[in-house]
Amino acid sequence: MLSETLQPQETFEAFKNSFFYGSRSDMSFKFLAHLSDDQASAFFQGLLAKLMDAYDGGDTAPVYEHIRQGQIISYAQEARAVYDTGPFTPMNVSLSQTRLMLLTSSGHFVDGDDPDPLGVENMTQAQAEQQIMCFIKESPALSAIPVDTPTDRLVVRHGGYDVQGARRDPNVSLPLQRLRELSVDGLFAGLSDPVYSFVGACSQVRLLKREAPGWVRRFKAQKVDAALLVPV
Repeated sequence: MLSETLQPQETFEAFKNSFFYGSRSDMSFKFLAHLSDDQASAFFQGLLAKLMDAYDGGDTAPVYEHIRQGQIISYAQEARAVYDTGPFTPMNVSLSQTRLMLLTSSGHFVDGDDPDPLGVENMTQAQAEQQIMCFIKESPALSAIPVDTPTDRLVVRHGGYDVQGARRDPNVSLPLQRLRELSVDGLFAGLSDPVYSFVGACSQVRLLKREAPGWVRRFKAQKVDAALLVPV
């Protein structure tokens, strides 16, 4: 009877491939899937050693660098798309004269303006992670965020990545505050109001064919010269 209740053991390969949608949703470590078992094993052994060094000495910089090097090794092995053309619409004005728009796939919205994804009111982050496979079959909802929105009124929810960092500092995926500062400094002519965000884990076909054309018309109506796209 005991053997019937035991769950099958997770293999090391399954573990390193599990940092993905709907499983271990820590997308910071999704690069592990592109490492061989030997490379991933070496990565974890090195990470544990550097964590102990950081615990003893208080210097966490080597931990960050070790993770960064793991990402470099992984993504160097990943197949890359190759494009033989340049931008569809090259910039014809200098950045200092550009009216800029911000669009992110981070899943931010203003407190009190929840898009209620999948028809669920007050969906939690945990619920979003559990229902990620439903998200990727649905059309995305575009959230408009006024430029002067205070940081403490920004809410983020996204089933495809760990939002803890974005909650601590929204600028990591919705750099609204940084762009306001750069606009004041004159780096570009102005920031279009509002800025926009949506959950990028959605049906890409519906995004491109159903939603994007209307979004583009909306953006053009704001008379912007360029858009800053922030994917997550």
